[in-house]
Amino acid sequence: MKILIINGPNLNMLGKRENNIYGNISFEDYFLSLKSRFADFELDYYQSNVEGELINQLQKADGIFEGIILNAGGYTHTSVAISDAVKAIETPVVEVHISNIFAREEFRHISLIAANAKGSIIGFGLKSYDLALQSFRKTVLVPGR
Repeated sequence: MKILIINGPNLNMLGKRENNIYGNISFEDYFLSLKSRFADFELDYYQSNVEGELINQLQKADGIFEGIILNAGGYTHTSVAISDAVKAIETPVVEVHISNIFAREEFRHISLIAANAKGSIIGFGLKSYDLALQSFRKTVLVPGR
């Protein structure tokens, strides 16, 4: 199964930024461990701090990947455009968040993406990505939600 992980703004700073919330490992290092632990998947990874580039990547992935794991970072709470892109594509998207967005500032309690995603996994640290991959393994995700 071919899965694309898309990370949004500031997730390139994992391991350097707010370690008490995000941990002390870079996503690149974590991605290598994901690839070895989920060898039955073909995993690809993309990160951008730019909203439009995330939208472009979602659109390009449609029909090429069998699933997308999306951590839109701060755009989760503000981007109607990313939400619309998730809604517009056929490839199932699982939204992930490293931190528990409901235990943080009130503005983070709202996800504009969740309603258009196949599901959301929130608050399990980097293990949220593992859980998302397991969801693709355990569940037959049918395009068209």
